Amino acid sequence: MIGLDVGRLAAVARKEAREYRRTPFIIGAMAVLPLIFMINPVITIFAIGATVKAATVSKAVGATFLVLLVVPAVIPASIAAYSVVGERDQGTLEPLLTTPVRRGEILIGKALVAAVPAVGIAYILFALAVILAHFFAGNPTVAATLTEGSHILAQVLFAPLLAIWSIGVGTAISARSSDVRVAQQLGTLASLPPLAVTALVSFQIVPLGVWTAVGFGLGLLVIDIAMWRVVLAMFDRERLITGSRAVKTTGVGPGDRVAPGEVRRIQA
Repeated sequence: MIGLDVGRLAAVARKEAREYRRTPFIIGAMAVLPLIFMINPVITIFAIGATVKAATVSKAVGATFLVLLVVPAVIPASIAAYSVVGERDQGTLEPLLTTPVRRGEILIGKALVAAVPAVGIAYILFALAVILAHFFAGNPTVAATLTEGSHILAQVLFAPLLAIWSIGVGTAISARSSDVRVAQQLGTLASLPPLAVTALVSFQIVPLGVWTAVGFGLGLLVIDIAMWRVVLAMFDRERLITGSRAVKTTGVGPGDRVAPGEVRRIQA
């Protein structure tokens, strides 16, 4: 990527990974939440009888598909919401911001550490659901429906795109928040709207096909790019360090008088 140094980006990612490993909440969320979200798909798969019609099976699989996509939406949101305000509380943010690392390198490094495990877990859960359906489901059409090309393509496309959205909004909220818990709650809520797109597919309001998956994927990609442009603009080093943003002052020289009520900075 133009303007980004891979070495600095990797250094940010390594630092971020070390911070997360020292945070019990994040480790617990990544370990426990996937197991919780897996309960409903397993129950759904096992509850479908052998005589259930194909249309009913398709609806049940769609609901399972939606639950599995909650994982890449929710898990990275809580991680990203901690990424700025959590480091500020621990006193590790300012040393990072005073280095020559670019804004884009900081944001991408943080995003990678949140996205890779979340998307990986989502893929693992989907594969686990397919294995359980193949060996234990009473209805053989469950596994066949789960492994349709359109379902696999949608899972491959939607999981990272939902994670990218969640990380972006979580990082933006974290950059403007002063409390970790509030940031994580708001980040989780802000991660949910894109799931409406997958709900249209999961509940068969819009029939799922290869081109439908590609179309929705492109739509999510456009939204993600626009959102990350906003996040990049919001990530102001000076505001994060001092709580205020510098303002350009023109026409005021060293010997000029400044009125008592005139301010040279805008407080955040």
